[in-house]
Amino acid sequence: MEQLVPDLRLHALSFLDYSSVCRLSMTNSLLYRAANEEILWKTIYLKDFSLEQANVTPANGWKAYYAATLAIVNINAEFFRIVKERSHTAMSQFWLNAGYVKCFLATGESFTGYNQVMESWRATFNQENANYFQIRDVRTHVLTDMAWVTVKAYSNMERAYNVTNIYELCDGRWYMVHHHSLAALIHGGADQQFL
Repeated sequence: MEQLVPDLRLHALSFLDYSSVCRLSMTNSLLYRAANEEILWKTIYLKDFSLEQANVTPANGWKAYYAATLAIVNINAEFFRIVKERSHTAMSQFWLNAGYVKCFLATGESFTGYNQVMESWRATFNQENANYFQIRDVRTHVLTDMAWVTVKAYSNMERAYNVTNIYELCDGRWYMVHHHSLAALIHGGADQQFL
């Protein structure tokens, strides 16, 4: 690696994943510089997340933007794990305890304020049918203290939902402040079905 010209070195590094590049940067000063190049982190970000963000100029650089986006993707996966496990306690710790939080369910019901939102989740978790989601088409955008994620969530592969989750950074931790679930068209033709 050290004997490659800089362009080839960056190209080779772009095939590594996030943690591998971070580990490689600790080997010596030359690889540290190469592993912290903005163009490398932009390339890795666009490969792993979304080309939609190609024109973004992250305030703290592409490496920090990658780390923040990865954190939000993991937090959003935690949300769906909580839904699957039907843990009201975990859900109550997941949301920011604030009067402006909102939850829009696919049923058309909406709830505002922490207490109403928590009651909506309690009612949802008390229903008999389990929710096991497969998540696809994850799109994330992170600002300094706000982030949003859009996904397509498939419940038992029978129902599809377009989901938007918004998170706020508060006291060094990301909390959900908005959840919006909208039933999606899943069958075409004469038997079109909106769920």
